[in-house]
Amino acid sequence: MKAIVLNGTGGPGNLILAEIPIPSIKENEVLIATKAISINPVDAAATRMPELLNYVYQIKGDEKQIVLGWDVAGVVTAAGTAVTRFKTGDEVFGMVKFPGQANGYAEYVAAPEGELVLKPRNISFNEAAGATLAALTAWQSLVTNGNVKKGDKVVITGASGGVGHYAVQIAKYFGAYVIAVASAANKDFVLSLGADEFIDYKTQSFEDHIQDADIVHDAVWSDDVHHVQRSLKAIKSGGKLLSLIVDLDEDMQQKLKAKEVAGMRVYVQANRDDLQTIADLLERGAIKTYVSATFPLEQTTKAHGLIQTKNAVGKIIVTV
Repeated sequence: MKAIVLNGTGGPGNLILAEIPIPSIKENEVLIATKAISINPVDAAATRMPELLNYVYQIKGDEKQIVLGWDVAGVVTAAGTAVTRFKTGDEVFGMVKFPGQANGYAEYVAAPEGELVLKPRNISFNEAAGATLAALTAWQSLVTNGNVKKGDKVVITGASGGVGHYAVQIAKYFGAYVIAVASAANKDFVLSLGADEFIDYKTQSFEDHIQDADIVHDAVWSDDVHHVQRSLKAIKSGGKLLSLIVDLDEDMQQKLKAKEVAGMRVYVQANRDDLQTIADLLERGAIKTYVSATFPLEQTTKAHGLIQTKNAVGKIIVTV
């Protein structure tokens, strides 16, 4: 089968189209004929950073090839002897074996049945693949950790991105008042998602305008704590800071304590119940996946190049 193999860290140029064997499945797994793959910032970062690659891929040292990718949508072609939820022909999607060796950039993927749900019939494979890691991250940040509720004032940074565009919709679904932070070019897009206010981060500092937020969902790809420190300024006492990228170090913990703000680093986890809720919301049209660009498997390098700009809107999808 065709797959995209990572031939060393350093960037997208090391992603190479290759022929590798179709994976075998365990008794609790299904074999998926892949239709769509979602590309995430963490995928691209792993191609550049050996330590991150080791974490997300769980390198053992004896791999014949390294195939990235965890977000897949496709059709079940075979089922293990212990599988009870799915059968051949079912259309499914999920975040598979993250972190771990899902080997998702391929024509076929072996996936545990407990990490998949049925794809709603009224959405495409592209839309389903997009609503995996990104939608789960937004849900687990705002709902599981943030306990977002009606009337909360919620600031969403990076609101036009993969995680951010789901976060805006999820917060609105729960009845929150949403302030979206993005670039001016994406103003109409984030407002169309339901945001109540918009702040252009290039011309305005959101923390100068907002100091009474109940929740700040900080999804900006920053390499230090500067951005989460800005987010803290926007939160009222008793509020919550949800950091998706930056660890909250000891100094930051002291600042949180002094302001009586709960802060946490959010790590996405595979959770079938959460994924099923997302599937239900997609089916009802309560949330939607916005796909801004698609590439064939052979052009995965271009998909990575686009997402590495950190300016991608919504989701980038590779089709198989």
